[in-house]
Amino acid sequence: MSPFRLTRTLPEDATDAALRSDVRTGLTGTPKWLPPKWFYDARGSELFERITTLPEYYPTRAEREILVGRAGEIAAATGARTLVELGSGSSEKTRFLLDALTSLRVYVPVDVSESALTGAGRALAAERPGLSVHALIADFTAALELPDTPGPRLLAFLGGTIGNLLPGERAAFLASVRALLAPGDALLLGTDLVKDEEVLVRAYDDAAGVTAAFDKNVLAVVNRELDADFEPDAFDHVALWDAGREWIEMRLRSRTAQTVKVKALDLAVEFAAGEELRTEVSAKFRKEGVRGELAAAGLDLAHWWTDREGRFALSLSVVR
Repeated sequence: MSPFRLTRTLPEDATDAALRSDVRTGLTGTPKWLPPKWFYDARGSELFERITTLPEYYPTRAEREILVGRAGEIAAATGARTLVELGSGSSEKTRFLLDALTSLRVYVPVDVSESALTGAGRALAAERPGLSVHALIADFTAALELPDTPGPRLLAFLGGTIGNLLPGERAAFLASVRALLAPGDALLLGTDLVKDEEVLVRAYDDAAGVTAAFDKNVLAVVNRELDADFEPDAFDHVALWDAGREWIEMRLRSRTAQTVKVKALDLAVEFAAGEELRTEVSAKFRKEGVRGELAAAGLDLAHWWTDREGRFALSLSVVR
């Protein structure tokens, strides 16, 4: 196998078709919504990188602390020869695992961004002569087929991204992950934990307004890609804690009654003054809840690690 390979399993026009479908469905729904994956164009990715450095935003630091402290234990527990990472992005945090997994032969980063995969994948292949990198341009929330690689395999889904899925979507996702794994394989899952409401809200509504700019960036994406005329300044960023569902909701609240036109969809969308557009759900978890969701998918929780303050968890589960 060559040091770096790139395989596209996502059709060239799939992103445009998905955006059109999501925008039409979400903006005609009650209440209105858009999925968070559309935050991440080049500008949105840059803003998110800034968010991860903000004092209020703890998840990235907390997860990195666990990875630094526990990577050796993860390696010992899995003996992985293949590491698959869903939503790999820049693969920055993955380096702690790559350093610890001494038996590793293949790294399979999976992302929708070809540029992120190519840049990070080529760099890792150059840095690590004994490692083959087989990057996949794919949507991990859809049916996924992995390349034939040596086992045991460790599949990593980091960053608390699973919290962006609604409960039914999480169940379907975990079932699809289980279908990819064989006996001896394992899932490494990052989950943000339930904590004080003030800490949670501040993490999604920072004093510098970076998260507000990130939230409004979805409007810029729709404007550019679908010839819409959203005025981002006509919306306020809102972050709310739903104690019953134990998740944060990010929303955009219309300051006035307004009509937004999405020309590419021949769609006119009416917003009442104060009406909100949901842009993200970020669920927070408890250990027993994670154990139950994994068990329902046929995975057994084997290890549970948190940072020193108990804000974030990495769990390692195995095929039942």
